Amino acid sequence: MKIERIKMSQLSKPTRINSQQEITRRKFITQMATIGVPAAIIPSVLAGELFASSTASDALKNIAKGIIWTGQASVKISGLGANIYVDPFNLKAEDKADIVLITHSHGDHLDMTSLKKVCYEKTTIIAPKDVAERLELIPRKEIIIVAPGDTVKTGDILINAVHMYNIKKTDCHLKANKWVGYTITGNGITVYHAGDTERIPEMKDIRCDIALLPLGQIFTMNSVEDAAESAKDVKAKLAVPIHYGMYEGTRKDADKFKELLAGTMDVIILEQ
Repeated sequence: MKIERIKMSQLSKPTRINSQQEITRRKFITQMATIGVPAAIIPSVLAGELFASSTASDALKNIAKGIIWTGQASVKISGLGANIYVDPFNLKAEDKADIVLITHSHGDHLDMTSLKKVCYEKTTIIAPKDVAERLELIPRKEIIIVAPGDTVKTGDILINAVHMYNIKKTDCHLKANKWVGYTITGNGITVYHAGDTERIPEMKDIRCDIALLPLGQIFTMNSVEDAAESAKDVKAKLAVPIHYGMYEGTRKDADKFKELLAGTMDVIILEQ
């Protein structure tokens, strides 16, 4: 299936705003870049988010505890003002997603059966190009193709696509694939979903309140220590380990992750 076969009403480009807004936005981004603000932080600044403290508030903890994890990188996030799924996989119940984000095309992240359970005619799907090409039979309002660096605003939710790749495990997730992690901002809170990645240099340009980081050491991080350092790189106030316990990584790894970050940030370990 070619992307060109998808109707324009179903396929959109990132960052759709009117011309005057675009001029203002570009001037603002240029000013931010001039004074040295990292590119990955700018979407959060545009959304009015401030990072005043490294300590997680009770409200932030409640949002993190409300995240539903169904294995691997599959999460449902409800505390940002929309019903958001990232990499829906292994889902048992049907639901109606406002937004579905897909990081890449591996089968435990692009799960057609789970997508059909949560996608319907009002769902916005955001995904890399090779994923979008495979979604012809999935119900949706629109498909928006993204690559690292793209920004999308849908409703009150601001989404930034960020780099996701392996450095050492070059047979797993190539940088050239332009697969993505996401920062998702809503209600003044930014959640970073790293996708299947190692600790990469671009993480130091990302800022978030909650970081969802993979712990598996076969296909993603090289060590639990690397995952903990990644949480520090993005200056998270709270970290949540994911992508362990099914094909790689164990609960002991999650406990170690929490121990490594003790005194630096809060860690919440979700149950499947």
